[in-house]
Amino acid sequence: MQSTHEIRTLAPMELYLDSADLNEISTAFELGFLAGLTTTPTFMQREGVADLDAMLLKLADMVPVLQIEALGRTAEEIVAEAKRQEKLGLDRSKTVYKIPISLEGARACKMLRSEGFLVNLHLVYTLQQAYMAMAAGATYVCPLVGRLQDQGTDALQLVASIVDMKLQHGYDTKIMFSSVRHLEHVRNAIELGVDTITVPWKVMKQMTNNHLTELGSEQFFIDNRRVTTKVAQAMRAADVQVAPSATIQEALVKMTKSGYGAVVITDQGQLQGIFTDGDVRRWLETQSEPNLQTPISAAAGSSMPSTIDADALLNEAAQAFSVQKVDQLVVLQNGQVLGLLDIQDLVG
Repeated sequence: MQSTHEIRTLAPMELYLDSADLNEISTAFELGFLAGLTTTPTFMQREGVADLDAMLLKLADMVPVLQIEALGRTAEEIVAEAKRQEKLGLDRSKTVYKIPISLEGARACKMLRSEGFLVNLHLVYTLQQAYMAMAAGATYVCPLVGRLQDQGTDALQLVASIVDMKLQHGYDTKIMFSSVRHLEHVRNAIELGVDTITVPWKVMKQMTNNHLTELGSEQFFIDNRRVTTKVAQAMRAADVQVAPSATIQEALVKMTKSGYGAVVITDQGQLQGIFTDGDVRRWLETQSEPNLQTPISAAAGSSMPSTIDADALLNEAAQAFSVQKVDQLVVLQNGQVLGLLDIQDLVG
């Protein structure tokens, strides 16, 4: 014998945005796959909306499906409000009217559904309320998980029971998981098998985040850069050349302006040596009264610096940094000094 779960008709789980912030809505729907937008009078009030009807029409133009409140004390008032809103220019096939669950709300739902309106019976906190919503033919039934948990109620068990009731009795009503507070709620909704979830932007924009994914992606960018980018493309456009007669002060000024910890000593473009911040520290240790007007030739190391061709790939530069155990490579082009490549330039 098949279980009710086994005979369920499979359908994609809808993802809605829960917001009234126009900037959030514009950004979120650039994703291109959100099913629609849910909003509330409370959201509208927080955003300082002065013309609710105009705002509804604006939102309807921005999203595939808009879920909005149709309020009234009686079924007749609720139906009248839904029809008033529709007359503003809302598309009946793309607008879902949200109604708080009650006897009058359920009756209004039945009346609206008989005329082809889409209805979400929400503010659901019990299985009995969910049953009444489904019995009334609601398009959506909407338990508020976060609010229930705030009261110490096992909201996830409630949602599981609503899912089981739908499957056991064959209702078409979609179950919308709402009042989402964090990423764990999204995982809960997926595992419980609801039809729809509506998520605030602050949670939705975290849904693709994972530290290991970020580390792996960054490593891919670094490795791709190393095998596709030439040294000349990666090096910074900075003047790092000084003459052999330059003073330590002049060298320090160039280091500061360029952001490099070294300058290249050249004579008419020909490499003569390198003067580093390490040379400065070692020179200072030997001076009781340092004179920054001292020529760099008195403080620079005697060995020639490591070099790399401007047309070499960064992968070759990375190997040179590793093998030669240096932090800077002098970049040459046709035998002339072009600039410096720092080890930090490998990552861009």
